Amino acid sequence: MTATLPTSITTRASSTPEMAPLPISLRISQRLDAAGAAYLANDNISEHLQDGELDQLEVEVAGKVRELLRSLVIDIDNDHNTEETAERVARMYLHEVFKGRYHRQPKIASFPNVKKLDEIYTVGPITVRSACSHHLVPILGNCWIGIKPGDRVIGLSKFSRVADWVFSRPHIQEEAVMILADEIERLCEPEGLAILVKAQHYCMKWRGVKEPQTSMVNSVMRGDFRHDPSLKQEFFELVKQQESMLY
Repeated sequence: MTATLPTSITTRASSTPEMAPLPISLRISQRLDAAGAAYLANDNISEHLQDGELDQLEVEVAGKVRELLRSLVIDIDNDHNTEETAERVARMYLHEVFKGRYHRQPKIASFPNVKKLDEIYTVGPITVRSACSHHLVPILGNCWIGIKPGDRVIGLSKFSRVADWVFSRPHIQEEAVMILADEIERLCEPEGLAILVKAQHYCMKWRGVKEPQTSMVNSVMRGDFRHDPSLKQEFFELVKQQESMLY
């Protein structure tokens, strides 16, 4: 004999809606919470992203930007200039200006300091581009890195790659310099490290007080640069020489 379900049960089963999948941003943030991992504006979360999730996140971000434009009362359905703005903005944030959050650090090889070099050298100016985490408008400037080598060294171009990766996140400049210092120390374990950044902030140039000439300068000194005033002075003298070559 064929068994049948009661009509009421059949109706309830067929009318129950399927659970919609969680947005990819929420799934990623839940994974980060479960791992006890920070995901502040200037943190890198790449190791917690799974294959294909960055593409899914790009689609979600584009949708949210589209809604932002509509909330700004922009007719994106009929305006040819903003028709694909949402998609461009999503790609820009995830793969360019904020790539330091979502992409892994560029591969940086270090090499033994065979000749036991112990004189300091500086690299710069390195162009750095970031965004103020308060208003998401540009921070543009130059960075100088001074090294007193330890047991390992990295190539000069690698300093530019690491600086670009670190600064390509929403930041305040004081924290960006410290994060860059941490990364360089981890990569080559120098006896001394000095970093100087001079940058203009468009949250001051473009809005607010609108001061077009104002800039911010800050530095980090570690190891021998922190404890030896003569090394610190030599670093700043070398920076002056490199800066003079710009003009």
